[in-house]
Amino acid sequence: MILHKQRSRPIPWRTKKQSIAPRWVTPFIWLEWIWEWVAFGLANWTFIEVLEYLETFSVLVAIVFYFAESGDRTKQRHYQAWQVINTAQGKGGSGGRIEALQELNADRIPLVGVDVSSAFLQGLDLRNAGLLRSDFSSTDLRKANLAGADFTLANLNSANLRNANLDRARFVQADLSQAALDDADLRRADLKGVQWQHAKSVKGANIAGVRNAPSGFAEWALRNGAIDQPDAEE
Repeated sequence: MILHKQRSRPIPWRTKKQSIAPRWVTPFIWLEWIWEWVAFGLANWTFIEVLEYLETFSVLVAIVFYFAESGDRTKQRHYQAWQVINTAQGKGGSGGRIEALQELNADRIPLVGVDVSSAFLQGLDLRNAGLLRSDFSSTDLRKANLAGADFTLANLNSANLRNANLDRARFVQADLSQAALDDADLRRADLKGVQWQHAKSVKGANIAGVRNAPSGFAEWALRNGAIDQPDAEE
């Protein structure tokens, strides 16, 4: 809300001059008196008031357009993130894919069919991500947080999952051939139909509470150094 202060009309200079003491300050008082008249004139000029209202209105319009275009800005961010991922496809290194993948997942965008094979994604955080039919073959996922992620029908052949958090992750019919699972947290993971027979290593992996594990998986894992500790710290 714009509040306008009603200004009093300045007294005539002749009257004001009579009250000035000492006389040497007269030029300064005169300048102040001039500005009092300027302020009085502007305060009572309707055009200035209109300009103030227009300024406030323009700010309001800018705010409305900002929120109205928020959806377009979000789409633009998603498009740029997908560009980063697709441009770096098949290449080593990160190439900005960690940030791009995490941004899309944070906005609940399904990452179905994403191809990040051979990428360096150590420390990636894709909790609860939808990774159906994704390609993580030969990808470095050490210390990644993939808890609750859905890897149904995903290709994780030769992936490095050492120290990864795979708690409650779904590997339904996923390919874990040649995958390194040392010290991974596989508690409560869904292993229905998973291809595990040629997994590279599983030493120290926690398989407590794994669901739908194929016949022979638990025995093989424990025989090769896996652990079954439901209350272990992540």
